[in-house]
Amino acid sequence: MEPEKPSPVVVDVKGAVNFPGVYALTDENRLIDAIEAAGGYLPNADSRLLNHAMKLKDELVIYVPEVGEVLDGFPAETIGLEGESSSREDGTVNINTASEQELMTIPGIGPSKAAAIVQYREEHGPFPSEKDLTKVSGIGQKTFENLESFISVK
Repeated sequence: MEPEKPSPVVVDVKGAVNFPGVYALTDENRLIDAIEAAGGYLPNADSRLLNHAMKLKDELVIYVPEVGEVLDGFPAETIGLEGESSSREDGTVNINTASEQELMTIPGIGPSKAAAIVQYREEHGPFPSEKDLTKVSGIGQKTFENLESFISVK
C-alpha cells in the first residue's frame, strides 16, 4: 500500500510578515511553514498566540498581529490564533465549551453566528453531535460542511 500523497493547499498570510500574500503548500505543512514562505516575521510581529504546529488547511487565512495590536472583533474567517480552553490538540474548537470569541476563530463564524451558537447552547444544552449545529439559526447544511473540519463536541 502506497503512502498517501500530500494534498495541495492554498493559504493567505497577512499582517506582520515580510511578504504577505497567497502561498501554495501542502496539507503536511504547518503554520510555521506558511510564515517562512511569507519571508518570516517583521520585527514588530507578535507571534505569541499563533499555533506554529497547526497543520494547514486549504483556504486558511493566517493573520500575524503586531505587538500591542488589539484583536477583539477581528474578522472571523481568520485562523491560526490559538484558542485557550476550547481549542483541542487536533486544532478543532469545542462548540460546547467555546466562548463567542473562541467560536469566532472558526472560518465563517462571525459575531452574530457566534452569539447564536452560545444562545442556542444556553437554551438547549450541549450539542450531542457536530451535525446538531445546523439547528442554530443561520447555520444551514452548506455552512455546516464548511465548518465541520474545524469543530468538535468533546
